[in-house]
Amino acid sequence: MIFHHFRFLTMFDNELAFSIARHAAWAPGVASPEQWAAWAREPWPLAGEEEPKVAAMPAMLRRRAGFLGRMALEVAYECLGQDADVPTVFCSRHGEVARAVGLLGELARGEPLSPTAFGLAVHNASAGLFSIARADRANHVALAAGTATLEHAVIEACGLLADGAPMVLLVACDAPLPALLSAFEDCEEQPFAFAWAMVPAGERPVRLGWCAAPQPDAPASNTPGALEVLRFQLGGEALVRHAAGKRWTWSRNA
Repeated sequence: MIFHHFRFLTMFDNELAFSIARHAAWAPGVASPEQWAAWAREPWPLAGEEEPKVAAMPAMLRRRAGFLGRMALEVAYECLGQDADVPTVFCSRHGEVARAVGLLGELARGEPLSPTAFGLAVHNASAGLFSIARADRANHVALAAGTATLEHAVIEACGLLADGAPMVLLVACDAPLPALLSAFEDCEEQPFAFAWAMVPAGERPVRLGWCAAPQPDAPASNTPGALEVLRFQLGGEALVRHAAGKRWTWSRNA
């Protein structure tokens, strides 16, 4: 599912702006533009065992990707299309934690660890598979920054735009924690991935501003922050705020 939307980057004290040339999103049972529009109007918890096909990736590499990686790769391929030499920023709060937990279990049982499984448990695994499959040597970054992961990824992407990149692909993805760690969830974790083809700010840009938050704010919602931003992007709201270390404000001109 791909959308065409929102077009010099502006960056000044605690605020930056960019535009989204194309975007794509995927979650179990939600793939078409109509389904995402319905979810944006009245969100429901995203859940399910369905996995994306990632048909654009060679099968030998596709088989190496787990559930989280397949979601990220699906939207990356769909959003970027045939464009090449585009820097990418992959972001995920938890990353391939399910693989990491599996490896730790094997280690605790004294079993030999698979080098391949270890290589695919690192945070930049999906970005690496994507670049290998496309034989693309463009810069790629993978990051995690807690509940403000998406915001920091956008700052990173905007830095690349300010450095001269005409477009940057941002991919955000996450999934519920493994059962062993579920007690540590601080929101209703849900499986999702979305991608933005970010370009310098043009008409009706998206703006991200932030300021210090001297005292922690109580969460306004139990929904992951990245999903709140996705809903803002897909819907008609002009403003959404997110408290995560700092007070973040997403806005766009009406």
